[in-house]
Amino acid sequence: MKNPSLISITDFSKEEILRIMELAADFERQPQQRRPDGHRLLEGKVIATLFFEPSTRTRLSFESAINRLGARVIGFSDANNTSVSKGETLHDTISVITSYCDMIVMRHTLEGAARYASEVAGVPVVNAGDGANQHPSQTLLDLYSIKKTQGRLDGLRIMMVGDLKYGRTVHSLLEALSHFNTEFTFVSPAELRMPAEYKRLLDERGLKYRELTELEGNMADEDIVYMTRIQKERFNDPMEYERVKNAYVLRREMLEGVKDTMKILHPLPRVGEIATDVDNDPHAYYFEQVRNGVWARMAIICYLLGAKK
Repeated sequence: MKNPSLISITDFSKEEILRIMELAADFERQPQQRRPDGHRLLEGKVIATLFFEPSTRTRLSFESAINRLGARVIGFSDANNTSVSKGETLHDTISVITSYCDMIVMRHTLEGAARYASEVAGVPVVNAGDGANQHPSQTLLDLYSIKKTQGRLDGLRIMMVGDLKYGRTVHSLLEALSHFNTEFTFVSPAELRMPAEYKRLLDERGLKYRELTELEGNMADEDIVYMTRIQKERFNDPMEYERVKNAYVLRREMLEGVKDTMKILHPLPRVGEIATDVDNDPHAYYFEQVRNGVWARMAIICYLLGAKK
């Protein structure tokens, strides 16, 4: 492929996913400050970060990864300050920015925007989230977090909680974990159930799943509890959001009886769905999960650009 991109987690095979895990672990084992030359693998490269939708962790995590690799960052975090506000099309924006960089990292409100950008661009494109569709770099850091805490990716029980209809993080993670012998538990309000196409994928691969509406009392057998926020920005009807926004709140007392090795993940930001009294519990792993994002994104960038360690 002339310009390999990461638009959907399905763009990577199981073997490529495992290779990213190896590269991320290598970067973490040898932090930049412990190497006399740092990780200057991408010296002279320029990477554009184009965020048409607000972001804190994803944008800064990518920019941290880029800087650690010795490349330069250009881009924007607010499309209102660009020619898009003047009516410029996505086609023209990507066509222009391709001339300035070696890779594009892009977040957009519209599903399919990242795939379209990859068809226009003359450089690799990494999808940093497109609407309610996919968030593959988040998936790879989630997989890295799961592997670090559980010692494996095969044979795990994964519970996904909250917004399973619009949650691009759970959609990508499900597709990635379908390569492994994973058993799923889906906990959501009826209005926010996991879409049928993802359940069909599990059926086709012979993987077990159950659907519940209650969180409390159902975590005892789980290895990972993956919490998500109810995303107000995905709702067209404000009343529908108000009905479900506080559907699940994970509190510390609810963790009695869970496995000692169980870990709680969350793509963040949280908006009340994990009580702060959970933060100091040994099962909480979401802040460590954020740190893992830098290593995983360094691995993704180097893999797509063909940099060798």
